[in-house]
Amino acid sequence: MKRYIKMAESPMEGHPDKLADLIADALLDEFIRKDPYSRVSLEILLVSGMTFVSGHVSTESYVDIPGVVRNTIKEVGYNKPEYGFDADTSAVITSIEEQSPEIALGISSEGAGDTATVIGYACRETENYMPLPISLAHLLSKSISEMRKSGRAPFLRPDGKVLLTILYEDEKPLFVKDLVVFVQHDPDVSLDKLREFIHEEVLKKTLPQKLISEATRIMINPSGRFVMGGPIADVGQTGRKIVSDAYGDVAYSGGSAFSGKDPTKTDRSASYLARMMAKHVVACGFASRCMVQMAYAFGVSEVIAFDIETYGTEKVDKEKIKSALLEVFPTGPKKIIDFLDLRKPIYKKTACYGHFGKEDLSWEKLTKVEELKERLS
Repeated sequence: MKRYIKMAESPMEGHPDKLADLIADALLDEFIRKDPYSRVSLEILLVSGMTFVSGHVSTESYVDIPGVVRNTIKEVGYNKPEYGFDADTSAVITSIEEQSPEIALGISSEGAGDTATVIGYACRETENYMPLPISLAHLLSKSISEMRKSGRAPFLRPDGKVLLTILYEDEKPLFVKDLVVFVQHDPDVSLDKLREFIHEEVLKKTLPQKLISEATRIMINPSGRFVMGGPIADVGQTGRKIVSDAYGDVAYSGGSAFSGKDPTKTDRSASYLARMMAKHVVACGFASRCMVQMAYAFGVSEVIAFDIETYGTEKVDKEKIKSALLEVFPTGPKKIIDFLDLRKPIYKKTACYGHFGKEDLSWEKLTKVEELKERLS
């Protein structure tokens, strides 16, 4: 029997890179709320006392960029001067230009707004068809953040991260092998109190105990105190957590970031469709695991390349599955936008704790199961 490990990390929303993603998508939502056809490509850079917003935007709307930035920073919890980075005193510096006419022309002809390879993945390890390592990592990091924001753990600060590894045997998860939690905290809380709280109130109450064994190694702030965090301790930038945004190390990465991009960018919108396709394959029982791969070229109105991988778990011929997917799901860039209803302010909710596995998002809905089954019956 073959044993191996799979890994995942989940930064909390106060992590500098995740805060940058969150600001980018909060701004995107505001542009789309006021003009659904806004074309937006934003990059955020965070450093002590400053937020830089740069990119290209074409829109009929006006957005109070500094106001959206400061409100997002405040929502996350950077609202005290002693944190070294707070919403009211952070300078907001903007450099926004109009989208280039060449890109605008390519999109107006219903072509892709970028050249990209995209990946979608699904498996049977969890109820939402996500890999177990990334699902648990997001669950833990979100639980810790909610403890802080609800007031149950007032000594916690916004920054933090969860790293988790799971031991597998012949494709089946056995138990959590390593669990590392880093969480920012006030200077007057002892490490012993912090570690006991996280262990008793979060880990024990959140992790399925069947996944914990005597061999599980748990480390909470293993390097010691973690008082200085957020952008004062480390620069934050959009697009630096693309593996934790997707599936952990279980599936390939398409290589592109999601946050700050409107749906004409196929590296975002087509990644969502690829996930929906893979999820349908598994939900229909055609395979236990499925990865969908697609490629798009700037200005081209159809998918350039399409393939799936089912890792030998398929119950139906792979070529038949591929044909059925292409018949049922629209793969053209504009068709994806319409099919998934992507011209809505839905993106801020995707920026933290993963872009996949959240049941209220359109690409997570199993709306084509019966149609797919009929084509392969």
